[in-house]
Amino acid sequence: MAKKEEAKEEVLETTAPVEEAPAEEVVEEKYAKAGKKSKKHIEEVKAEEERQARKAEAAAEPEKKVGPKPITRSRLERRGKNYRKANEKIEKGKAYSLEEAVKLAVATSPVKFDATLEMHFRLGVDPRQADQNIRATVTLPAGTGKDVRVAVFAPLDLAKVAKAAGADIAEDEEFTKRLEKEQIDFDVLISTPQYMPKLGRYARLLGPKGLMPNPKAGTVTTDIEKAVKEAKAGKIEYRVDKQAIVHVGLGKVSFGADKLMENVNAFIDSLKSQKPASIKGQFVKSVYVSTTMGPSIQVENLYN
Repeated sequence: MAKKEEAKEEVLETTAPVEEAPAEEVVEEKYAKAGKKSKKHIEEVKAEEERQARKAEAAAEPEKKVGPKPITRSRLERRGKNYRKANEKIEKGKAYSLEEAVKLAVATSPVKFDATLEMHFRLGVDPRQADQNIRATVTLPAGTGKDVRVAVFAPLDLAKVAKAAGADIAEDEEFTKRLEKEQIDFDVLISTPQYMPKLGRYARLLGPKGLMPNPKAGTVTTDIEKAVKEAKAGKIEYRVDKQAIVHVGLGKVSFGADKLMENVNAFIDSLKSQKPASIKGQFVKSVYVSTTMGPSIQVENLYN
C-alpha cells in the first residue's frame, strides 16, 4: 500500500500544472537563444508598438475644420496712399517716350522731400565676361543736386592744388590717421598713382563703400585739379550689376524736366559709347524711370 501511495504522489507531482514564465522572460529567452541583445530589442519593439498606436489614434481623430484662406492683398494695395494716387496717373502696360516719362516721373513723385530721378537700364550683356562688364563715368551737365565731399590723398604740393580746386580734404600722410580711426567723412576719394600702395591696407574699409580710387573711375590720376573739379561738377560713376542692370541717379526732381533731360541725354550718350564690340544683338533691352519711392514708368526702347 505504501508503494502505491508513493507512486500516486509521484504521478501527481509530474501532472501538477507548471507555472508559466512571464511573457517578457519568454521573449527574452527566445531572443537570447537567437543570439540577439534581448533587452535592447524588447525596448525597440515596445517603442515601435507605441508609435503605431499613436499613429492609429491620430488617424481615428476627426479632421479639424479648416477656415477660409486668408485674403492676400496685391503689392499695389499694400503701398501707401500717396503712392497709389500717383500710380493712377500712369497707364498700365504703356511704354512712354523718354521726355514723357521724365515729366511724368517728376509729376508723380509721392514724397515731400526733394526726390532723385532714377533710371534703370537692363542690358543684353554678360557681366561675367571681362569685355562686357561695363563700368564708366559721366559728368552730368546740370549736376547731381548733391553736395559732394571730395578727399584727396596726394603729396603736399598736389594737396595744396586740390584745396584750391575745391577739395574738402587734401592731405598727405595725415590722411592715413583718419582711415586708422575709420573716419569716413567724404563721398569721393582721389589719389595719385604713387600713393595707391599706401591705401592697399585700407581696401577692406574703402572697397565695400565704393570709395577705393580706381583708374576707370578717374579717381587715380596725376591731374588732381581736373579730377576735383569734375567730381564737384557732378561726375558720377556707373556700372552693370550681376543681373546685367545699370541703376543710376540723374538729378533731383527740383531741377525740372528740362535740366533732367540734359542729364538723361548725357548719360545715354555715355552708355551707348560703352557698347561692347562682341554684342551683336540688342544692347539695351528695357528702360524704366522712377523717382525715390515713386512708381516705375516704362520707356520706349530707342537706344540700341
